[in-house]
Amino acid sequence: MKINFQTGICERMVIIMKNQQLELTQKWDKTFPKSENVNHSKVTFHNRYGITLAADLYVPKNAEGKLAAIAVAGPFGAVKEQASGLYAQTMAERGFLTIAFDPSYTGESGGEPRYVASPDINTEDFSAAVDFLSTLENVDPERIGIIGVCGWGGMALNAAAIDTRIKATVTSTMYDMSRVTANGYFDSVDEDARYKLRERLNAQRTADYKNDSYALSGGVPEQLPDNVPFFLKDYHDYYKTPRGYHPRSLNSNGGWNVTSSLSFLNMPIHSYAGEIRNAVLVIHGEKAHSVYFSKDAYAKLKGDNKELLIIPGAVHTDLYDKTDVIPFDKIESFMNKYLN
Repeated sequence: MKINFQTGICERMVIIMKNQQLELTQKWDKTFPKSENVNHSKVTFHNRYGITLAADLYVPKNAEGKLAAIAVAGPFGAVKEQASGLYAQTMAERGFLTIAFDPSYTGESGGEPRYVASPDINTEDFSAAVDFLSTLENVDPERIGIIGVCGWGGMALNAAAIDTRIKATVTSTMYDMSRVTANGYFDSVDEDARYKLRERLNAQRTADYKNDSYALSGGVPEQLPDNVPFFLKDYHDYYKTPRGYHPRSLNSNGGWNVTSSLSFLNMPIHSYAGEIRNAVLVIHGEKAHSVYFSKDAYAKLKGDNKELLIIPGAVHTDLYDKTDVIPFDKIESFMNKYLN
């Protein structure tokens, strides 16, 4: 509202939300083959912060009527041409209308400065995808679910806690990014180490401001020493090889802004996970270094519409792209059950 000081009358201000014009590639540049059973197109939509997001839309061929829809994102530092696109296309082959989107500040999506992550904005990205799907003529707005992979599994769970329109949520090989940032891997970081991390990150803020640019943290290294932990080798095998490399992927290249970690230190994303009333399926590999994130998150969930599925023998990135390991049959049946 605003006050007209000539008349003293309150007037309603109308703000028009428009999508920013983005330059989107029209070629098929995914890390997985194109399906002949799905129609594919590029779309854009905006979030509450005015950031325009780029997405790939997948629609089953010969689909009729209003469909159940699924929004997919992740892993953390990946783009829609990698794992999330594979999930989206596969679920479209199984009858769902799907989108795989690039989160704010990454990939083909808008947002400045580039390569920033935020527990708030990236949770909002999922709800913005629900906004978009809810307005499509061929989508039933009462039958919308989401899938989050790796770090966006954690964001998906956070989105499910705030957005009651999300009727079903699947997390796959989930990371709790606020927990790993604040506590380190396997909760090995104590208060003193966390304070030193804050000092380093805030010193970097000063340096960035002086330099009028943002230092990058670096993605997965080109070469790894033999003595690194297995999970780094696991990431290298995906992001730095033809299996999963993509030129727009942060993890495949320069990584996030160093200071992106700051907001995650103070903002735990699963504070209200126990209040999620709609359905949740939590999937993780038995041998993944990150499996404790899913087990602990699942322990917070309540109700008989929550499930934990541990895949025997699977490591973290097996659930990125290995279609013989990813339990798509289970994901399909779960979504069909709760997007009825």
